[in-house]
Amino acid sequence: MNSMERVMAAVAFGSLDRIPVIAQVFGHAAIVAGVPLDEYIQDGEILAWCQLKALDLYGYDAVFSVMDVNVETEAMGSILNYHKDQYPTVETYALSKENNWGSLSTPDPEQAGRMPEMLKALRILRRELRDEIPVVGCVMGPLTLTTQLLGMETALYLAIDDPDRFGRLMDFATEVVIRFGVAQIGAGAHLPIVFDPSASPAVVPHQFFREVELPRLKKLFESFKQAGAAVNWLNIAGPVESILPYYTDAGVNIANFDYCVTPHVASDKLPKTCLDGNIKPLAFVESAPDQITTEADMLLKSFAGRGGFILSSGCEIPPESLQENVAAMVMTARNTR
Repeated sequence: MNSMERVMAAVAFGSLDRIPVIAQVFGHAAIVAGVPLDEYIQDGEILAWCQLKALDLYGYDAVFSVMDVNVETEAMGSILNYHKDQYPTVETYALSKENNWGSLSTPDPEQAGRMPEMLKALRILRRELRDEIPVVGCVMGPLTLTTQLLGMETALYLAIDDPDRFGRLMDFATEVVIRFGVAQIGAGAHLPIVFDPSASPAVVPHQFFREVELPRLKKLFESFKQAGAAVNWLNIAGPVESILPYYTDAGVNIANFDYCVTPHVASDKLPKTCLDGNIKPLAFVESAPDQITTEADMLLKSFAGRGGFILSSGCEIPPESLQENVAAMVMTARNTR
């Protein structure tokens, strides 16, 4: 089996030669390749080259064209601070002033901000890997993009004080995400992973997720499937137990679950959905390789009779992670039949 066949079989709860392992390596690929992180996140060719270097080193089952969480908001007018060897931060939000609202327009992924560089990386990765290994793009979820246009506190107050206006902004954000995700599929991504940290129950109540975010996610994933996405993958970190039951209605095929949700709970909430997780990301920085091996082995045994599982981290593996720890997780899966 090649990696693409293996991942698709896991999603379908089919027969496998081994359980897939996908290290969520984004900025860590720059460290592996000896490239400054701030260069990696601004140049699609460098990003693709670093991803291929990391794939060659570790031998896991997918690569990612992921820069950071601010690509969409920057393309829409937010001003970022770039830091040496770090991810950028937002200095000024696109909608920080009331008079900015009228200037909003859906950005063209071929021209706006760093979006074209992400598309460039996808074209290179798909050209090099064809259909042997999943090439994964990345978009922010509608709620996350909305909070990144306003700032978290301002966005949540708007949701309370003027829910109609907030809903219109969410609809607009959804269209931005759809356009960017469809462009990624057109550029060669087998799918875009949807990161939606602002939708975590650690941030908003599960009722808010059900009433406000769920309909937009459903529209988003329907659009991606129509555009040719191989599967729909949702990554929301944190204590997601209360919202997991909504994933099926949203159209999720791969559900990431973080370290604070047990395999038993995730399986109980989503018995027919492929699960992806859930080693604590910080463990790749702080733990010893034998600890990673032990945890990975426990996860593999937990899902041995169920199927529908991809061994991974609960979210992004930090850039500064120890290479021997990432390798320990990958090799545990590769050595388990």
